[in-house]
Amino acid sequence: MVASKTKLFNEGLQESANLFKTLAHPARLQILQFLAQTRTCLSGDISDKFPLTRTTLNQHMNELKDAGLIIGHEEEAKVVYCLDCSKIEEMRNVLEGFLKEIELPQDFCCEYKPKNNQLTRNESFKRI
Repeated sequence: MVASKTKLFNEGLQESANLFKTLAHPARLQILQFLAQTRTCLSGDISDKFPLTRTTLNQHMNELKDAGLIIGHEEEAKVVYCLDCSKIEEMRNVLEGFLKEIELPQDFCCEYKPKNNQLTRNESFKRI
């Protein structure tokens, strides 16, 4: 059995990648925005608030729950979902930390010069 290639990277990068994967769908981003903007928890059928079927929405809610970004609990035969504020703050720190690590100076320039053709990277992109 072959180990997952993600195991070759440090634990911090693995955790960041899992978080980014969770955030990599617009429906999940919209759900998080909705919960933050309305400052409420979602219960019952909320599919009328999103352009998704109930089944698809539930799949996205489960992804967010598995990532720990939302908390779900049963209340009167309905599942109630709320933001996990501590996990949202942790997410903010992970995102800010990652972006600081790859911060580039304003004068950063990466020019690409092919062996056959002396075009700069910007010129070659214009040509495409």
